[in-house]
Amino acid sequence: MRLERLKCLPVAVFSLFFTLSGSIAFAQQEEHGQPTQEAEHAPVEKKGFNATEVIFGHVLNNHDFHFFDIVGDDGAKHPVSLPLPVILYSPEKGLTAFMSSKFEHGHAAHNGYAMLTDHSIKEWGLDPKKFNPQDIVAVNEKGEYDASVKVYDLSLTRNVVQMLIAFALFTWIMLRIAKRYKSGIGVTSAPKGSQSLLEPVITFVRDEVAKPNLGAASYRYLPYLLTIFFFILINSLFGMIPGSANVTGNIAFTLVLGVTAFIVIMFSANKHFWAHIFNPPGVPGFVKVILIPVEILGIFIKPFALIIRLFANMVAGHIIIICLISLIFIFAQMSSVAGWAASPLSVAFTVFIYLIEVLVAFLQAFIFTNLAAVFIGQAIEGAHHDHEPEGVHVGSGHDDPVLV
Repeated sequence: MRLERLKCLPVAVFSLFFTLSGSIAFAQQEEHGQPTQEAEHAPVEKKGFNATEVIFGHVLNNHDFHFFDIVGDDGAKHPVSLPLPVILYSPEKGLTAFMSSKFEHGHAAHNGYAMLTDHSIKEWGLDPKKFNPQDIVAVNEKGEYDASVKVYDLSLTRNVVQMLIAFALFTWIMLRIAKRYKSGIGVTSAPKGSQSLLEPVITFVRDEVAKPNLGAASYRYLPYLLTIFFFILINSLFGMIPGSANVTGNIAFTLVLGVTAFIVIMFSANKHFWAHIFNPPGVPGFVKVILIPVEILGIFIKPFALIIRLFANMVAGHIIIICLISLIFIFAQMSSVAGWAASPLSVAFTVFIYLIEVLVAFLQAFIFTNLAAVFIGQAIEGAHHDHEPEGVHVGSGHDDPVLV
């Protein structure tokens, strides 16, 4: 019973954060890039709950960790957030660094720079295909966009900061476990603590992912496979903490992992792999004209599939959770009774999806790692693989068959 309560605790905290952030959304005001004098004295326009703003505010990258908003008596929002360092380089202005709080969430400029908002993009007539909210641009003395100044944004956004924290934690855990093994714990005696937790996972990746797909070459690629498995897993689990960033739901994160897998596959490929690509055996000549372009295209489709699969699955789960919580406030706009009536059902489904997302974190780490191993195994297979008996797989440079 205590275990079940502990499982529901993060979900309750998660729901509380969105309750606080959603309750103030009944009286949201438009974001302004540089407000005019009339706008400063104009009454705050009250708006209904904007689920789209809440969803994209969570899944997209940002220059701070935003937790919730407090609405003042005048209806103005006062965000509660943790600002992050903004690091900018401009050939005209040089290197500049300051905290993101100087921008006042897009309402103020600082040191000749401003953070774009939806309002400022429209006001300055910028192309929304090239400029996005949260982008930092140079401004002139009038506080308007200055296209003559080139800005390179090297800021530590919340995705970057959270990924570095996860990486540091992952490295610390692994070094701690390695130190224990060197001292004999887990070798001459049973593993203890974090060893007993991670050792079954490591052996699972070795025995169920690396060996079946790579054969004798499995130990050569095991460090890479274990790294991407745990790196995806720990970042996915960090993303389940309320107020944190959804790093694995960022296309840039999955793109780097996919490109890395592509490079490993290409450097692992041997002459037999390329021979199968450009001269498929046992295929009539007129079919090769169609098959060869398909095979070449498949080289790039494989890592692309890894990128999109991880990104789509991780971002979808977070969107579903936020949508379920948002139902409370959507119904509350109709009537307070409807909002309270929808709350138990919404929270119950949120708890269910939250627990499913924990499972998905492990599942997606396994799928990405397993498919990477499959693609590498295809690249290192030998020419004699075409003539091996059915049900037998021969790894690269290994004469002993391994049953699949």
